[in-house]
Amino acid sequence: MGVPSFYRWLVGKYPKSVVHAVDESHDSHSNNPNPNGEFDNLYLDMNGIVHPCFHPDDEIFGPTTLDEVFLAIFDYIDHLFRIVRPRKVLFLAVDGVAPRAKLNQQRARRYRTAKDAEIAEIEENRLRKEFERAGKELIPKPEYSDVCDSNVITPGTVFMQKLSTALEYYIRLRLNNDPSWKSILVILSDANVPGEGEHKIMSFIRLQRSLPGYDPITRHCLYGLDADLIMLALATHEIHFSILREDVLKKNEEINISTFVASFSQEEHDIFKTRQWFKQIETTHRRAHKKPYQLLNIWTFREYLELDMKPEGQSVVDIERIVDDFIFICFFSGNDFLPHLPSIEIHEGGIDLLIEVYKKMFKSMGGYLVDTSRINERSTSYINFQGVKIFISEIGSYEDRIFVKRSALRKKKMEKLLQDQENEENDRIDFCNSEFSSMEQNFNRRTGASAHILNSFSEKCTISSPGTIEASSSIPPDEDVPLQVKLGCFGWKARYYREKFSAENAKEIEAKRIALNFVKVVSMVTISVSLSERGFLNAHCGKKKKAA
Repeated sequence: MGVPSFYRWLVGKYPKSVVHAVDESHDSHSNNPNPNGEFDNLYLDMNGIVHPCFHPDDEIFGPTTLDEVFLAIFDYIDHLFRIVRPRKVLFLAVDGVAPRAKLNQQRARRYRTAKDAEIAEIEENRLRKEFERAGKELIPKPEYSDVCDSNVITPGTVFMQKLSTALEYYIRLRLNNDPSWKSILVILSDANVPGEGEHKIMSFIRLQRSLPGYDPITRHCLYGLDADLIMLALATHEIHFSILREDVLKKNEEINISTFVASFSQEEHDIFKTRQWFKQIETTHRRAHKKPYQLLNIWTFREYLELDMKPEGQSVVDIERIVDDFIFICFFSGNDFLPHLPSIEIHEGGIDLLIEVYKKMFKSMGGYLVDTSRINERSTSYINFQGVKIFISEIGSYEDRIFVKRSALRKKKMEKLLQDQENEENDRIDFCNSEFSSMEQNFNRRTGASAHILNSFSEKCTISSPGTIEASSSIPPDEDVPLQVKLGCFGWKARYYREKFSAENAKEIEAKRIALNFVKVVSMVTISVSLSERGFLNAHCGKKKKAA
């Protein structure tokens, strides 16, 4: 599950929530205090580690054997371990069998990826033949290997079985040889345990909270890049919680290829532009330009929310219920399985609008929207449906203005694009005209020939006029476009309900109970985030492997 653009919004809105992590991983046996603070438990969402090691995005040629993949995974875990230095628990969670909705999404994505790969291979073969005809030297195509197909990173495959065995071996090796590992409890939840990695981690945390003698000031650190981890961390209501992630918003500096090549010896020049050379430059690039790490401190984020979401006229607020309401209203901005409201886009300030409406309508809604203490009660609802109805209605009052503004911005952007194309075309015409004028002057001066010779020559040259831009534009005329909602244009609501729900009038719209069903879906998603499945946890916690 993901919330697109959420992390970028959070960093821009609440910058003090994020601090740069000090990376002293090169000092493997440092006895100095951790500059990032002390942590008790470290949780690793292993799919965020396995995928980058299996098919790294910053390498031209990735690993070619499973051993290379496993060694990269071990190195990755070592690196994170030395940054966090957990004192009590290390939990490694590999994705198991996912819920049906997730499986359907993965299947569709993989079919699309396979199709794109097929198209890319056809284009590569075409370009190779073209370059060969031109006499250009080509790097040989990589041979098929065990790591050519990333679809094997799926529960039930041979690769996942080998990964589990490799991780067990790695854990035993570290426990027996690394002093910093000997005092901690290591838990491996592999792909044989159902559920996504992050949800297995949250289930473990909630189980620990329910045990007698649990220390409420336990400091947790979770590694992962998915934005939904922020929601999950908030939903635990653990104050001392941090999320470790790479700073993907910071662009890496480009390596200077010419300087790198100039430093080659004669032997290195002999392997220039070969696979070995690319491997060498990739290794240099990774060592010199590692992505920095960041820590998102949930306790700071909670303080921001307490101040920013304080309702108008309220002197005292319940921070825990404010947090639950924030998670709930953020789902209206969408995630992997829940479509967002058409008017809510995070990069357009959608979450800011949700917060402002929440504060403004708090009293009218009858208070908080969610009461998680009533989730197990059958006689009452834990969702304030009447309040949600008021909340959504107020959000809906902004839709027309949002769509009109969005449409105007799109039109302005399109006009600028067309104007830039027209200016570029005019510049080309002016350049051609000046060239013809210069040719004519030189020709007349040197030969004394009459100007009509050059004129007859110029008439044979085809010069596009600015009027051809509209005809060649990639924007098709309206009559050639299939039915579109065209948000912001007159009649958009009727078109929206007709296209999305096959509803032609207000009576049919009411009969489908669209708003109520949407809220129910949001409520179910909130349950999955706010609660652990206790039966599932009790049934499978015995399968978690303690490596000793």
